[in-house]
Amino acid sequence: MLKDEKALVVFSGGQDSTTCLLWAKEQFAEVEAVTFDYGQRHALEIDCAKEIAEELGVNHHILDMSLLGQLAPNALTRGDIEVADGADGELPSTFVPGRNLLFLSFAGVLASQIGAKHLVTGVSETDFSGYPDCRDAFIKSFDVTLNLALDAPFAVHTPLMWLDKAGVWALADELGALDFVRTKTLTCYNGVKADGCGECPACRLRKHGLKQYMNEKSETAGAR
Repeated sequence: MLKDEKALVVFSGGQDSTTCLLWAKEQFAEVEAVTFDYGQRHALEIDCAKEIAEELGVNHHILDMSLLGQLAPNALTRGDIEVADGADGELPSTFVPGRNLLFLSFAGVLASQIGAKHLVTGVSETDFSGYPDCRDAFIKSFDVTLNLALDAPFAVHTPLMWLDKAGVWALADELGALDFVRTKTLTCYNGVKADGCGECPACRLRKHGLKQYMNEKSETAGAR
């Protein structure tokens, strides 16, 4: 059924959303992507998203969400706030309150305008750094709210919800795109493409996941 329908992917140009975009292209007849310009630290992130969408032949929307930095100053929108993991159970400095709530709400409105019944987002409860709007319960609640708000049938898909970073690399590999995701995407908080700076929290997570997946893949191949 999905092969006959259209999806809109919330897309940042990073590892997770690019894997979701590739996944959506396998699942749906037509796919478009939306990127949010919210004053993030590195404009390169938006350039990266543009390049990937163009290479994959995906119609790409960019929406101005600069008000997010005004509402919730954080390390992703302010150069004077250090990128740091949360201490003593606190959320990391990169947490943007309500970001996914706002992004998905605007994506839902855009989807209704372009005739897409499906939204795809790369949130994960397995690897969510404590962000409350990455949880499965939030997505299920939002799905109901979106349907009620727009009085139309929408479905929100989260193909990475129960995957850790190794699992995301595995999915990219299953889609025949491991090298594409590794070399074309930007996950690094310091704005370094591909394997990144190797030091920021996002890079450490990505690197650890890739190492874990490649070890598992090697062990599986050796056992055959």
